[in-house]
Amino acid sequence: MSTSLNGKLVTVFGGSGFLGRHIVQALAKRGYRVRAAVRRPDLATHLQPLGAPGQIMPVQANLRYRWSIDRAVIGSDAVVNAVGILAPTGKQSFDAVQAFGPRAIAEAARSAGISGITHISAIGANADSTSAYARTKAAGEAGVLETLPDSVILRPSIVFGPEDNFFNQFAGMARISPSLPLIGGGETKFQPVYVCDVAEAVARAVDGDLNAGATYELGGPEVKSFRECLEDTLEITRRSRFLMPIPFRIASIMGRIMQNFPGAPLTADQVELLKSDNVVSQAAKSEGRTLEGIGIAPATLATILPTYLERFRLHGQYDAHRPA
Repeated sequence: MSTSLNGKLVTVFGGSGFLGRHIVQALAKRGYRVRAAVRRPDLATHLQPLGAPGQIMPVQANLRYRWSIDRAVIGSDAVVNAVGILAPTGKQSFDAVQAFGPRAIAEAARSAGISGITHISAIGANADSTSAYARTKAAGEAGVLETLPDSVILRPSIVFGPEDNFFNQFAGMARISPSLPLIGGGETKFQPVYVCDVAEAVARAVDGDLNAGATYELGGPEVKSFRECLEDTLEITRRSRFLMPIPFRIASIMGRIMQNFPGAPLTADQVELLKSDNVVSQAAKSEGRTLEGIGIAPATLATILPTYLERFRLHGQYDAHRPA
């Protein structure tokens, strides 16, 4: 990598995750030195080849321990929080990771003399939601803005990309199951957004190109129903599967049972999330608080999905040029 360094250091909490690794790469390309604050630095060595030698360094930090957050922020010029969970596991609860954690990061950044951080939240964050995920996302936003009002909040819809846990999960299920579940009938609307587009928005926020104190909603160019997302997945993987509608009430019962097992594909809280559409609001569009509003042309599903879902075809990537 030949990019010259600009002398500035950015700490990225959650830098080894699906979104985090793309944020790290986007920042490295701009010449920032990146400190990836993660729970397991020994499992984050895949980040270092994304930049020049010595440009990217994983360090240990856990949002449940304030002292580790303070240590990770020391000497930084900017801070990004990309930590989030879809389901609690052990001590990694929604409250600890998505409510307490963001406020603690903002407080540590304030103590380090940083005027605002870039915080990744989610479309649907709502203090009054029936979903604990959505409530704690809202609490995290509030904690950040109360501590550092000049922070930038980014709310993506469902994020897709090579390592995503949505399209990959259903494509994997289609390999072994004769049917795929349509929770609530599959009518929930999404606006899937490409992970690299979200990472670019984060990098522009760190550059100072986004408005301080603003909340941006990030969605792709298409609004798709849950059913349409599964249909696209089956079309690309060249598999025919029955799409089975499951009422929310039944899905909630299934989620409460499944969530007791490690790696559960569905939880009761996720069912609650699916009761609301996950799309960019009209207010964000009219006020320019979107990808298009900041000058990013979002990638389409049709452009990106085949590049990583073709491995789920019967003969994998070797099916690429076989007749459908």
